[in-house]
Amino acid sequence: MKKFFANIWTKRVFALVSLLYTYCACKICYFSLFYDIHIHARVSQCLILTGVSILALVVMLYTRKQVVTRIASFIILPAMLPAVLLYFGEWGFILPIVITGILILLLSGAGEGAKTAFGTIILLLYIFGALGYFLFTSFFVTSAQQTVVASGVSPSGKYRYRVVNTQDRSNGSTAVYVEPNYTDKKYPFVTFSLKNMERIVILERPICEEIDVQWQTQARQDITAQLNSLSESIAVDLTDEQKKKIGYTETSRLVLQYLNTDQKLAIGRKASDVSTITLDELNDQQLAYFNIARDEDGKYYGLNIPQDILTELGKTSESRVYLTELDQEQLDYFFVTYDDSVYLNELTDQQLEALDVEETGDIMTFNGVVCFRAYVAELENYFDVDSRKISINLLG
Repeated sequence: MKKFFANIWTKRVFALVSLLYTYCACKICYFSLFYDIHIHARVSQCLILTGVSILALVVMLYTRKQVVTRIASFIILPAMLPAVLLYFGEWGFILPIVITGILILLLSGAGEGAKTAFGTIILLLYIFGALGYFLFTSFFVTSAQQTVVASGVSPSGKYRYRVVNTQDRSNGSTAVYVEPNYTDKKYPFVTFSLKNMERIVILERPICEEIDVQWQTQARQDITAQLNSLSESIAVDLTDEQKKKIGYTETSRLVLQYLNTDQKLAIGRKASDVSTITLDELNDQQLAYFNIARDEDGKYYGLNIPQDILTELGKTSESRVYLTELDQEQLDYFFVTYDDSVYLNELTDQQLEALDVEETGDIMTFNGVVCFRAYVAELENYFDVDSRKISINLLG
């Protein structure tokens, strides 16, 4: 047995344990940046993590002269710095790993000069990191007395909510927060929930004395009909990729822009009218007012085109120049622009399905007022659960 443990290849294989332990420390660093921590059984979690850390420390001490273990000894403590700051107070979760990192750094097989240099750098990182973080939280993070008065999960289980009363100098407020319920990372004794996913769906001032939260589930077609009954010009904010899914490969609508009062009156609109005016709405006489004509195929071309535009296009005055050939600067002459907006009343049920809007959706009402529709959240991508961007908001 002694010969087995003295074998260099045995030590190299066992050195992989230090690599695995370091990976876990880096994983915790990642979670601390992007996830909040919720520990369910603190004593059990602390005991198990302590036992695992002791076992890992024994193995790392056994392989302390291996290159992999030496490298791991320099990584564990820096990797744990974000966790120490952002999970401050969760000592049963943090201390076993930090103490293991300190011991293996001091007892590793690296040279004394290297350990001293890296130890000094790590110590300075912790000092200045802690100083900067606590100064930030003291001066820039607002503190208010908040009380969670209600919470729960939607019928589908995809969303969770909480109702929060906030005491302030303006008689306080009641806010309803909604966030996805499917992004949590669940492990034994601990759950990590994605940060900055909560969205305020309604805010009432002053504090509401009575709170009535109701959920219901409706079919996609029924929700679409309800929204279209509210307005026929509900624009949907879609990405280029989503537009391609439903056939909007290019800008597909030509509209008038920057019209003055005389121009609006000339086409039968009121001076106060601010609605979008598409070329399809105009007759030939109204189009001619803007030096535009429509051919037999319904395509639009320009009339009385200035010579400088013709020269830029390499055209003559006898040539027919279609508006689709012009760039935006040239279209300004005709008071026209491209409108690439997508309106809800134009989308079919099949297109909505292609946009990943589920067949049925959760609807939340607060004191009788609809404040959240899962349908809209999916369509507008309220919750960008795939985004992992470092920002100051993660420090709050």
